[in-house]
Amino acid sequence: MQVLVVYESMFGNTEMVAEAIADGLRAGAEVELVEVGAAPAKLGSALDLLVVGGPTHAFGMTRPSTRTDASTKGPVVMSPDIGMREWIGALADRQGRVTTATFDTRMIKGSRLPGSAARGAARLLRRRGFPMLVPPESFYVEGVLGSLLDGETGRAQRWGKDLQSAVSQLATSPGKSPTAL
Repeated sequence: MQVLVVYESMFGNTEMVAEAIADGLRAGAEVELVEVGAAPAKLGSALDLLVVGGPTHAFGMTRPSTRTDASTKGPVVMSPDIGMREWIGALADRQGRVTTATFDTRMIKGSRLPGSAARGAARLLRRRGFPMLVPPESFYVEGVLGSLLDGETGRAQRWGKDLQSAVSQLATSPGKSPTAL
């Protein structure tokens, strides 16, 4: 099984979550972990799963203005020039058999607020013809510059293992289709 994990991270928390998800997936898959600025515009035909994640800014995926604003709040670990929204927008429509899963990081105090980068990414991917394997997932941070909550890295690794298991089940169950969200 081949998996591509593409992430956007401003302060490093989403990158840590992406790494943990990739670790969980590696038990049964060949995994490539890529920062969104280096992500391919065309997906390989052998790809089975595309996992996409980024931080939630202003109730959704980042935009140039929210990335610029975030860069004024502290040291940024990636270029603010491209985010998930732009990458998905430039991605060719579904290619091959690939299914997708999305995740985000968000502040714990905003956990009940509407909007989610993961849900927004899932919506854009579905419009491009990519089926969702599982519902979008959120991982929580203390605040804009805060760290991941205790246990979130372990939860991300378990989610990666669950994704790997779901893709394996899908591959061995003819006629079964990914979740239609």
